[in-house]
Amino acid sequence: MLITIIFIIGYLAIAFEHPIKINKTASALLVGTICWTVYAMSGSDSHAIQEHLSHHLASIAEILFFLLGAMTIVELIDAHQGFKIITDQISSKSAVTLLWVISFLAFFLSAALDNLTTAIVMVSLLRKIIAHADQRKFFAGVVIIAANAGGAWSPIGDVTTTMLWIGGQIMAINIMKGLFIPSLISLVVPLAAISLKLKGQQIDSKLVEEKDFAETTAKERNTMFFVGLGSLLFVPIFKTITHLPPYMGMMLGLGVVWVVGEILHSAKDEEERKPFTASYALSRIDSSSILFFLGILLAIGCLESTGLLSNLAQSMNDSIGNQDLIILLIGLASSVVDNVPLVAATMGMYNLSTFPTDHRIWEFLAYCAGTGGSILIIGSAAGVAVMGMEKIDFIWYLKRISLLALLGYFAGAVVYIIL
Repeated sequence: MLITIIFIIGYLAIAFEHPIKINKTASALLVGTICWTVYAMSGSDSHAIQEHLSHHLASIAEILFFLLGAMTIVELIDAHQGFKIITDQISSKSAVTLLWVISFLAFFLSAALDNLTTAIVMVSLLRKIIAHADQRKFFAGVVIIAANAGGAWSPIGDVTTTMLWIGGQIMAINIMKGLFIPSLISLVVPLAAISLKLKGQQIDSKLVEEKDFAETTAKERNTMFFVGLGSLLFVPIFKTITHLPPYMGMMLGLGVVWVVGEILHSAKDEEERKPFTASYALSRIDSSSILFFLGILLAIGCLESTGLLSNLAQSMNDSIGNQDLIILLIGLASSVVDNVPLVAATMGMYNLSTFPTDHRIWEFLAYCAGTGGSILIIGSAAGVAVMGMEKIDFIWYLKRISLLALLGYFAGAVVYIIL
């Protein structure tokens, strides 16, 4: 009960970051560490608690290193002005046209990469296209919906879908066929609603001035863009071939991009090379957002280790009974707490002998857990990353994006059930 209360207080502190004037990273670190401290002092087996913490720390570290690698690669591409290749092609000043272009780019890119990497890449692109901070925030909010929708229908697009794929609950081809249309609907419905609101509006665009960057040649821009993007796209392929965790592929990609950058600028002196080095890129990434991740995931890990999440899932099963409704509620719950332990608990609730591979319950779970995280900004890895990069606060997202994401979530769910 005490751990639950601490988590709720910490959650509220994160939500009301601006009114209370306490950085969300500090709140997340406090709630994560205090939850584990209370658990450790509860009189339970200390050795077992340490094993639980080590288990969670391993999975948390994978996410943090993945995030660190992806952000550094994107920063290196950005330092070489590599995104000009894409931004130069986006010439429309219409807010509606740009909204659909950016959203569909994020939707399909997320299926090939994953929703977290896609969110990082797309926010970096938006910074090159949109000058006005509020406009850019709004588009970044829509990117979260698009990235999560794109990740839900691909076995490598979202960590929960990947968990179900590795666990044998779903097959890659069937999940793509079964969830593509519902996932697309979950994006198109919010886009249609936003288009009515933005009709006739123009984008406050900006040209990135050369003084913002050190001088780069077309060869350097193109090389770093294609090597960087290729490294990101190679991550799921690497995982499929080696069965190693995705962060290993990301670290391999970062190593390749780092070496290519060193070779490209080998003829320059130390001062000229500095803005293009990976070590400089590492100093420019938002470290506080990585620590925010650490705090949130530690807190969720504690809730899972104490059995609170699995007990919640079991009580829902006993009291509600209807499987579709349970999965729908689990999707809504994934907007509040991390969808990984929720899906893990659900996988424990239903066994493969009763619900075999590609049973509709597993497909529906992949959809709901993937897209439900868009309803609140801290409900998905993509949302947390964008929150850190664009300094979007919880209440702002709740007022402007949450209802749109909720409409899309229910629309896609209805389409899946009908199909």
